[in-house]
Amino acid sequence: MFLCLIVVSVPTGVAALGIVALVLVASSLIGALIGPTPKYDLTDRKDLPPNDTERFLQVLEALSDAQVNKTGTLEVLTNGPSFYPAELEAIRNARQSVNIEAYIFQKGKIAEQYVEALTERARAGVRVSLVLDAFGSAGTTNRYLAPLLDAGGKVGWYNGPRWHRLMHLDNRTHREMMIVDGRVGFIGGAGIADQWYSGTKGNPRWRDSAVRIEGEAVCNLQATFAENWLASSGELLTGEAYFPSIRNDNPLVAMVVNSTPTVGGGTRARILFQLLLASARKSISITTPYFLPDKSLMSELCRAVERGLRVRILVPGRKSDHLVTRSTSRAGYGKLLKAGAEVYEYQPSMIHAKVLCVDDLWVVVGSTNFDNRSFGINDEVNLAIRDAKVAMRFENDMAFDLEQSRRISLNEWEHRPVTERATELMGLVFERQQ
Repeated sequence: MFLCLIVVSVPTGVAALGIVALVLVASSLIGALIGPTPKYDLTDRKDLPPNDTERFLQVLEALSDAQVNKTGTLEVLTNGPSFYPAELEAIRNARQSVNIEAYIFQKGKIAEQYVEALTERARAGVRVSLVLDAFGSAGTTNRYLAPLLDAGGKVGWYNGPRWHRLMHLDNRTHREMMIVDGRVGFIGGAGIADQWYSGTKGNPRWRDSAVRIEGEAVCNLQATFAENWLASSGELLTGEAYFPSIRNDNPLVAMVVNSTPTVGGGTRARILFQLLLASARKSISITTPYFLPDKSLMSELCRAVERGLRVRILVPGRKSDHLVTRSTSRAGYGKLLKAGAEVYEYQPSMIHAKVLCVDDLWVVVGSTNFDNRSFGINDEVNLAIRDAKVAMRFENDMAFDLEQSRRISLNEWEHRPVTERATELMGLVFERQQ
């Protein structure tokens, strides 16, 4: 037997360049994994305007770099059997354009319905454009989308593996939204996949929320889509098909706050959440699938309890889709429980809704989780609404969810088994990436 050894000669300069590149990529990933998060300490905290005033809107608008819209109509859509049919109906009624940005677009029964509806509209001359995250939707190929592409639809893959993007490979678009004809928008936390539609592999359907909105804010949603469509395709969207004149006389205060990481790690989403939590005077209600708040957010929540506010946090129970993340999250319950916050774990299925309610007045719904990946790594989009009726609807949804949840007591948390604590320690190593 002969052993053939092939030696490849690599120029010294090329080898050195490769080593430098590897070091830079490794440093970037390690920094995202264990690097410090920005602090969000408010100056003049006592002078923050009440959150029901015009002055607070001005401050929020300026700091989140988001436009305050004063008119519109909004419909809350709870769970896949509500938001999927509403979106499909809007697609089938499209006359000029359909734009979808999704972190998750997975092959399955509901995805087939979307591909079919989008393909039919593309054949009819409607401009159909999709931005899909190259990692989150990796299982969905151009071959699967071939009917849509053959009909004239376009698909852009966000941040695929490219040599010049290696330093930013961790940045994903986590946005989940759709805009039809520039007049109707949908935003929430759900992607297009069967876990939200009918459940998968014997697991029950996920619990989630979305909203359908018309009015001025749709233009801002379209602009958010245009940002990553430009990054994915090189096309800048303009024209009546995407930005029509909109008139809506129904009063509704709403802001589209899109978010992408800055050099220092700060994001507009993070600013939005910090300001609303700091402004709270009566109550804070949080529903989130991944609850891993940084020190600034944890301090803000504990401070709210100390001010006498009722703070409720609803997270997944044992049917979480990320058990290590859930375990790491549970490790952080202690400070909140000791302060007097209420923590609940949802029992029937995975709860994936991402909703913040403040003072029965403000609601934030969108793609942002209470973790560093959403606040400091991903591209996100949220709709912030100041409306008591909308807030009541979401609070009622939470009340119904709490009836199907289990409240965690401080005594139970302090006496959790050693096996669970060991998992928590393992999860803390990867906390920044969960």
